[in-house]
Amino acid sequence: MFESALKGFLEGINHFSAGQAVMILVGILLIYLAIKHGVEPLLLIPIGFGAILVNLPLTELMKESEIWNEKGLLRIIYEAGILTEIFPCLIFIGIGAMADFSPLLANPRILFLSAAGQFGIFLTVILALQLGFTKLEACSIGIIGACDGPTSIYFSSRYARDLLGAISVAAYSYMALVPIIQPPLMRLLTTRKERTTRMDTLKVSVSTPVKIIFPIVVTIFTCLIAPKGAPLIGMLMLGNFLKESGVVQRLAQSAQNELINVVTLLLGICIGATMSADIFLKETTLKIFALGLVAIVLDTVCGVLLGKIMYRFSKGKINPLIGAAGISAFPMSARVVQREGQRADPQNFLLMHAVSVNAGGQIGSVMAAAIMLSTLSGMGIIS
Repeated sequence: MFESALKGFLEGINHFSAGQAVMILVGILLIYLAIKHGVEPLLLIPIGFGAILVNLPLTELMKESEIWNEKGLLRIIYEAGILTEIFPCLIFIGIGAMADFSPLLANPRILFLSAAGQFGIFLTVILALQLGFTKLEACSIGIIGACDGPTSIYFSSRYARDLLGAISVAAYSYMALVPIIQPPLMRLLTTRKERTTRMDTLKVSVSTPVKIIFPIVVTIFTCLIAPKGAPLIGMLMLGNFLKESGVVQRLAQSAQNELINVVTLLLGICIGATMSADIFLKETTLKIFALGLVAIVLDTVCGVLLGKIMYRFSKGKINPLIGAAGISAFPMSARVVQREGQRADPQNFLLMHAVSVNAGGQIGSVMAAAIMLSTLSGMGIIS
């Protein structure tokens, strides 16, 4: 028995490459960041563990086969949940069930800032095309700028599967780095006078019928404009409708807890399973991380610049800082705005206004993806 175990160990060592060792260390690093520093632990722990598993030699966890029961365990989960796009869509149901769009409904003009927070996506797509990525790959990379992990996964799993691991890790890593990336840009683009602007107290008083009608109207309106985005916006609004209807609390609670927790676990493992050394350790991965950073920077810059324009037109009644909350990192980006506002003026309270923009950013990121899908479909690039 000992000789057999030793033989198996030596065989594994013989098939162990330097690239696999590097990727196992990357997996350990992701787990370390999640546990020690609290960086997106719900996703980075399963991603990191999945990366370790897939890079162990001879395990065949991602083995491909025409026969279903001969496929690797992670391959089965990957094909059932990622390639079918089921996992990202199920997560959107949970996100919708947790979302509160009341601040946005109480101040709908803020939606312009939410839209501005998506401009960086399209600018990054142009830059990615210049670097040699295909149209589908460029669009998948651009979505990173929305700081919306599920949308990035949905898009890349469908149209850029070889880049799924790098795009997913970049999306969630930069989401966690929002409190580090955004503040310097916000201070650079605004004057102290603009940052100290106090906005009127936002009264969030939205009737129940309006909150119930809202997800239905958004679904119909969005799907008419960009029908290719129906799976994303439809599931997001379904989750929100479950919550706001008030008569299916069991379903709403299950979507917020059991559903999203189980799917997040399986999704994370599958993402980690795509991080094999032969796929991940390429120059392309570095380009993706660089472009992802550019996308988030441009989103923040565009949002703040539009905020400055609105500041001028409103004669100093709108604080430009809230434009930085137009990305989909909810509510992290809104908290960053509140912190920066109070850094300039301890008595300045921008949180509810920033939450309005941030909630709109959740819808805006899905809309941006839907528009790109419909545009690509119109160009005949996708069917």
